[in-house]
Amino acid sequence: MTVRSFKHIGQFVKDGRIKHPQLYSQNQLSKLLGYKNGQFISNVERGLCGIPLKGIQKLIEVLNLDSRDLKNAMLRDYEDTIDSFLNATPSSSQDKSISNGISEQSQL
Repeated sequence: MTVRSFKHIGQFVKDGRIKHPQLYSQNQLSKLLGYKNGQFISNVERGLCGIPLKGIQKLIEVLNLDSRDLKNAMLRDYEDTIDSFLNATPSSSQDKSISNGISEQSQL
């Protein structure tokens, strides 16, 4: 099973929060972004989830982030996710169907 990667965006958000002049807590930042408690930002920073696209502009504004750097962090996570998927070992049933497909083609 392939797991989505959020480590780059998580580190980017954490760095932005800690380096911001306001030194926002996770709870404060979550509330500024419209979430009920700090658990959301905690999950983001630990790489368990990403920022929903509809919340990205608000995050950029609140933490005064460079949108290109945010985009690059998200793209690195997406690349890691794709690499993980492509490098995953196929299940045995997929192996059989791939092998059968190859042997069927070679018999033609």
